[in-house]
Parts: sequence; C-alpha cells; structure tokens
Amino acid sequence: MTRRRIFRPAPAPRRWRGFALGSSLAMLVLAMAGLGLPANLFGSAPREQDWVASADSVRVVDGDTLRLGERTLRLAGLISPPRGQTCTTPGGVGFDCGGAAAEALARLVQRSDIACRVRGRDRFGRALGVCEAGGLETNTALVAAAWALAESGAAALQAAEAAARSAGRGLWSHPAGAPESWRARP
Repeated sequence: MTRRRIFRPAPAPRRWRGFALGSSLAMLVLAMAGLGLPANLFGSAPREQDWVASADSVRVVDGDTLRLGERTLRLAGLISPPRGQTCTTPGGVGFDCGGAAAEALARLVQRSDIACRVRGRDRFGRALGVCEAGGLETNTALVAAAWALAESGAAALQAAEAAARSAGRGLWSHPAGAPESWRARP
C-alpha cells in the first residue's frame, strides 16, 4: 500500500498581522488624543472673542502686534513697517522706522489695561483684532499718527490714513524717506 501525500497550502505570512495590529493601535491612540483637543481646532469656536489684559502683561512685539499675557494679537486692518526697515529724515539721517512704529504703539498702550475684540486669524494663525487702551482705539490711533497704513477694505482706517498723509504726520512727514510700500500708495 502506498501512502498518499496530501499537500496543504502554505500558511499566510504573519508579517501583515503585526502591521494591522500596529495600525489599529495607532488609530485608537489618535482617536483618543482627538477627544482631548480644544474644540476650536475643529471650527466650533466662536468667530469673535473679547480679550482683556492688564497693563503689566501687555508687550509690544512690533508696530502691529501685541502680546497679551500668553496670547499674540495682530492689530486688524493695518500694516506697519517691519523692525529693521530703514527710513530717512528730511535731513537724510536713517532710522529704524519699524522700531519707531513699535515705540508709537508702546506709547499708546503704556500703563493702560487693554481690551481687544478678536475677529479672526491672519495667515500665520495669529488672532486679528481691534483694541482699546486708555480710551483710544489703538488701530485707528496708530494709522492716524502715520505709523501704519490702512489695509484695503478698512474704510475707517483709510480715512485716518488720508488725514495723516495730508497733515504730514509720522512717516508722511518725509514721504521720500518712507518705506517703498508707503511711497507706492496712491
């Protein structure tokens, strides 16, 4: 009598079992982490918020950005020269007009509690808002003093910019020495 041999197919490789188990575990960890994330990452946060900071927690980052404690806020509707931007006086003396814009903002907010209305985010994720310090709206005051330009679409700030330009205040006091972006303004 001859013995018959029955061949069975080879078992499936077990390498996929480890991959599937690892993937499942990773998905479970991500799902659990998602439950602990702040709700505003999923678009359910309110579009507008009120932020308040005491005078001792307000820091000026540059001519259009403030630190309110741990939060960073960019003043909405305006553009100030960046720190290090060189401008010249009518006498031909160069100065850091971005630093001068930051100093002007610091004078506006010094020794004052500040209240800001956040109205969205800029392209860097910073909050955009309109602030008030010492009874003055900082956004309008900075443009009216000619240390910032009004962005297109900010009608109230554009009127303040036009008044500052015609009065020759701030960087409009010597347009030839202002930043290129200012000289190119219509």
